[in-house]
Amino acid sequence: MAETILSVAGVSKTYKGGFTALKPVDLDIRRGEIFALLGPNGAGKTTLISIVCGIVTPTTGTITVGGHDALTDYKAARRMIGLVPQELSTDAFETVIATVKFSRRLFGRSANDGYIEQVLRDLSLWDKRDTKIMALSGGMKRRVLIAKALAHEPELLFLDEPTAGVDVALRRDMWKLVHRLREGGTTIILTTHYIEEAEEMADRVGVINKGDLLLVEDKAALMAKLGKREMDITLVDPMTAIPSELAEWHLTLADEGHILRYVFDAQAERTGIPSLLRKLGDLGIAFKDLETSKSSLEDIFVDLVETRA
Repeated sequence: MAETILSVAGVSKTYKGGFTALKPVDLDIRRGEIFALLGPNGAGKTTLISIVCGIVTPTTGTITVGGHDALTDYKAARRMIGLVPQELSTDAFETVIATVKFSRRLFGRSANDGYIEQVLRDLSLWDKRDTKIMALSGGMKRRVLIAKALAHEPELLFLDEPTAGVDVALRRDMWKLVHRLREGGTTIILTTHYIEEAEEMADRVGVINKGDLLLVEDKAALMAKLGKREMDITLVDPMTAIPSELAEWHLTLADEGHILRYVFDAQAERTGIPSLLRKLGDLGIAFKDLETSKSSLEDIFVDLVETRA
């Protein structure tokens, strides 16, 4: 079992007006993993990250980062963390390299020009190192935020909605960078409402909605456990109603009765497909096509959020 780098125990946040932004959360993050916190806007993702990073004070609970209590041993805990916030916030009049070097000094790290150069090269920022931030595009400013977060060599990197509002090319670049960082030993937690981001990058996925952490699961196990398959049977003659003899398969009609849809568990020992097809033959129901599809993380997410809303 991998070592735990971050432990969140019973952490919640209720504001003075009585609004609960975060219900009690228990979460352990393993060293070296990529963890995706998935949820719609306003679900509590940023609140949780802000609490761990010391920006927001929790109402209850404890946070331990690399063995340091984030509340009583704040400096040591915060030194281990890099945060790439959702909002673009940098000194517009500074150059790229000056901003990144300043971030390193803020955490008491001694100068390391070779490391800073490598970070800027990895983020395709080296050619822009002497450019003032105000002259950069939105995508380049986003890269500067990542460079600032990496400047002090954190072991735990938080990416809060890293690709919100960026183009597809930059999104792909960032995915590659995240994998490269993990190969170098950095643990990464990203919040996202882009399902494909979690599907592409994460080892584990947490689903949060209305301040409630609904589940935490290995991505592969989640998709295996909750991932249903659908089989669409295209009929020769459309149906207006499903015959009672087919009740045990819980079928539905689609495409104005031209498609008979069967949802089954791909992991089950018996899928029920052979017996269904035999039954259709016995009843004289002719079909001309069969198509199966696997549910994606998106289907699982929507299903979870709707059933637990």
